[in-house]
Amino acid sequence: MCGIAGLWACGSQAPRDTVVAMTAALHHRGPDSHGIWTSDDGSLALGHARLAIVDLSEQGRQPMASRSSRYTVVFNGEIYNHLELRRELDASAPSPWRGHSDTETLLAAIEHWGIREALSRCVGMFAIALWDRESQELTLARDRMGEKPLYYAAGPQGVGFASELKALRRWEDLDDSLDLEALRGFVQFGFITSPRSAFAAVRKLPPGSLVVFRSPEHDAPPERYWTLPSPMPGARRPEDAADDLEGLDALDALLRRSVKDQMLADVPLGAFLSGGIDSSLIAALMQQQSSQRVRTFSMGFGVDDELAAARQTATRLGTDHTELIVEPSDALEVIPRLAEIYDEPFADSSQIPTVLLSRLTRRHVTVALTGDAGDELFGGYNRYLMAERTERSIARWPAWIIHAAGAALGSLPSDAVDALADFARRRGLTRVPPVLGEKVSRVARFLAAPNGMQAYLGTVSQWLATAPLCTPAMTPDLVELPGVALAQQMMWWDMQTYLTDDILVKVDRAAMASSLETRVPLLDHRIVEFALRTPMRRKIRGGRTKWMLRELLARRLPIEWFDRPKQGFSIPLDNWLRGPLRDWAESLLTPERLGRSGLLDVAAVQRTWGEHLRGRRNHQRALWTVLMLQAWLERQQGGAARA
Repeated sequence: MCGIAGLWACGSQAPRDTVVAMTAALHHRGPDSHGIWTSDDGSLALGHARLAIVDLSEQGRQPMASRSSRYTVVFNGEIYNHLELRRELDASAPSPWRGHSDTETLLAAIEHWGIREALSRCVGMFAIALWDRESQELTLARDRMGEKPLYYAAGPQGVGFASELKALRRWEDLDDSLDLEALRGFVQFGFITSPRSAFAAVRKLPPGSLVVFRSPEHDAPPERYWTLPSPMPGARRPEDAADDLEGLDALDALLRRSVKDQMLADVPLGAFLSGGIDSSLIAALMQQQSSQRVRTFSMGFGVDDELAAARQTATRLGTDHTELIVEPSDALEVIPRLAEIYDEPFADSSQIPTVLLSRLTRRHVTVALTGDAGDELFGGYNRYLMAERTERSIARWPAWIIHAAGAALGSLPSDAVDALADFARRRGLTRVPPVLGEKVSRVARFLAAPNGMQAYLGTVSQWLATAPLCTPAMTPDLVELPGVALAQQMMWWDMQTYLTDDILVKVDRAAMASSLETRVPLLDHRIVEFALRTPMRRKIRGGRTKWMLRELLARRLPIEWFDRPKQGFSIPLDNWLRGPLRDWAESLLTPERLGRSGLLDVAAVQRTWGEHLRGRRNHQRALWTVLMLQAWLERQQGGAARA
């Protein structure tokens, strides 16, 4: 894991000093060494901040040139099958290797097969900038699922790129005008959807894409080298025709291989362990394939969390386990840094515990495997369960009855539902999920929606207040698939939006802020393609989500341990906003500050805040979104509210 940056300038500009500054802004991503390369005419500079993971010697440093010196690359990420690629290359064109880094393998693959074929053969996560001295072309490329970030801008002054916005903004000629439409979309969804960014001139390279610049004055559209398959029915394949046991065995083999490949490192390695199904399965597969005790790391809040479950799992697996109890004071310390860490407005509140867990983990290891993507690939979210049940109900009941039920459910005050849920938990009903009032409101909106797309957008919207918090914004550019079950479509939509622009952003920035590399075994593209070929009956069965992952976990741990509501790294944000975070929140929610951007309906925000403080409704998601926008805007304007 590293940070990359570069600038191809127009005219007589010499970009080296700017790229030195851009690379320095990425020091947290690569504290081990920095490297700068400039083209013969001085118009192009590439920068690299290195976090040494594979081949810690000088032979692994970047920027790196190919054997023929035709190509020069800066590369962030890991190619997990690079040793296999080396064997293929050695078989066809034997040549001595300088070291054992995957960067050298990548360059040799590009030289032998060309950039597109090389990328199609790579299994890994990456953001790449490649200079071709022969064709005088600069190519940017990003991994299939968007695990590694890559921002770029092309304009009259040239082409610039970087792993993070904070580095790209060191380019003085960058137009930093805000993209107001993208920011309105953020208020609705809690993240900015690719390919847009918070700045109108800056784009995110879409996952599975590359873009080729033939001159610094030349802009070009991205092109796909890999496309996320749709879950539409197609030709029958072995996984489609196999019975349940064969399907489980096939997935088990894919997961074991992915975990084994991703455990390759020349530095200490461990795993995040939330106590849920996905991270427990990854930890179990790691321990199964390791001759030493795997380091695992968990965190909680001392009450109503999964810390005890993670501890139980770690004890059974025999891992070397470390825990962190998060206090409100820890959140208060992190909050002022969130706008800096994430660069853009970002409103997944589990960013706070993820930042803290990454700090803890980095004290012990340099690489951590995570259980992310299990929900999107194998049907883990309640919205998928709702979709499946609703489609079955619609087959038995007229649509107007379903919509009327949604309207009736939506009339229930969320505070009353939460009070009832608290009462039930005090009476020993531990399966009652947290923030039940908000979940009931989302179910109501789902049932009342006129079509599947609106049902999906309603469940992923951050705010449930009667009045919108801002002018209605764009919706993600999503395609409906005729004949495909709604739950399958929702998983597919999540893979293109929520997974890439929320989950992966959250973990990458939080971990990299502490110079920790994270890896996601479930995002091996062969597992993604397997999941999209897998029928719904192997994802949701008997009212239970993630059927296949549960069955694989049951081969290794008592599955009854995981028969509880999903929590993950959620925080008690609703209570914190009424308590230790109240002063900080109120400082950002004054009418004067809310009105500065012109984006928000000030009266609607203040009404929402008042309802939350009085306990009438739990508006934590809506309020956190507004607070993160406000904190980010204050940072852009040179001021910051203290938590």
